[in-house]
Amino acid sequence: MKRYIAILFLTIFIFSSTEAHQLLRIPYVFTHFAEHQRQNTHLSFFAFLDLHYMHGSPKDRDYEEDMKLPFKTADKCQSGQPTIFLLPVLFTKVIKPLEIRTEVNNIYNVCFFDSGYHSGVWQPPKFC
Repeated sequence: MKRYIAILFLTIFIFSSTEAHQLLRIPYVFTHFAEHQRQNTHLSFFAFLDLHYMHGSPKDRDYEEDMKLPFKTADKCQSGQPTIFLLPVLFTKVIKPLEIRTEVNNIYNVCFFDSGYHSGVWQPPKFC
């Protein structure tokens, strides 16, 4: 039973908010084609569709009858479904921030060389 109710509501929604209700006019295509075929026996169904749908809507003697065909007029159907955005509720736990202690250890090289020692490299050997 739920399935049939869902199909009913879906059908009502589609026919009221889209141009699908134009499909209910399809039987009129065949009756209008029969009228045109009485006037011109050599008119094929595809030529009839070409005449009525591919060349706009010229104002001829049966203009009002042509406008009864499906998808010839827009019935200005509008769909106005409200859009609701539900934001998720986020629970956050506030934690006491951690204190990070950093100790600065300055490591110096204890072995310092006298600058005179380095200048001795460029002197001639003294043991000769």
